[in-house]
Amino acid sequence: MQKYKISRLGELDYHTNEAFNTLCTNLSLAGGDIRKILITSCQAGEGKSFVSINLMRAFAELGMRVVLVDADLRASMLMGDYEIHSVEQRSRERVGLTNYLAGRCSVEEILGSTNIENAYLIPAGKTVMKSLAFLRSSRLQDMLDQLAERFDVVLVDAPPVGLIIDAVRIAELCDGTLLVIESGSVSAREIRDVEQQIEKTGCPILGMVLNKYDELRYGGKYYSNRYYDRYQQAEKNTKHIRSYKKTNK
Repeated sequence: MQKYKISRLGELDYHTNEAFNTLCTNLSLAGGDIRKILITSCQAGEGKSFVSINLMRAFAELGMRVVLVDADLRASMLMGDYEIHSVEQRSRERVGLTNYLAGRCSVEEILGSTNIENAYLIPAGKTVMKSLAFLRSSRLQDMLDQLAERFDVVLVDAPPVGLIIDAVRIAELCDGTLLVIESGSVSAREIRDVEQQIEKTGCPILGMVLNKYDELRYGGKYYSNRYYDRYQQAEKNTKHIRSYKKTNK
């Protein structure tokens, strides 16, 4: 098994962290048979990879064993954006999902633990243009089924549905889909078209994540800040009756 280091995953602010905790809870309530979750968007740049990796972290912090599969074989940005690299791999070749789908290695050779406890990763590997041919391999379903037996949650970061058909193929093999939408960037018609494409595969849409929401414009920040202030004050009021270990400072 590989070991991957994620070097550029910063801390989330209070509001964003709570949003991911809520998302984890809602997905957990979707049912015990929902193990393989596809994460996609309508267009590029809506933040699906940001949601994928932070959702992985949120599940892991809740004590669940989670694996993130980077299935964006044509234009993956996960490894570069978050500065993820193999600690042990010496070769310059990016070994990952494409290598496995081509029959050149086993799942165990590309699956790796990360520097986040309970969080595991399978990178996309070498970029390929004819990605659909790789994704049609029966090896993909075999891999996802294996992972679902070993982990509590399997997250699959897929390409945008509105750009290429890859995500629709992957959806056929997953239990549910999470659709990431950038606020104000796509029309209702585009969203409906993507929903219909995914639903034709038999994979239900579990929900949508509204990303890059302008709280100042719509007034949400006022209410969330009031709650945050009350939360912080409650923490201060109870500090004098609790003893903390040095490690909790």
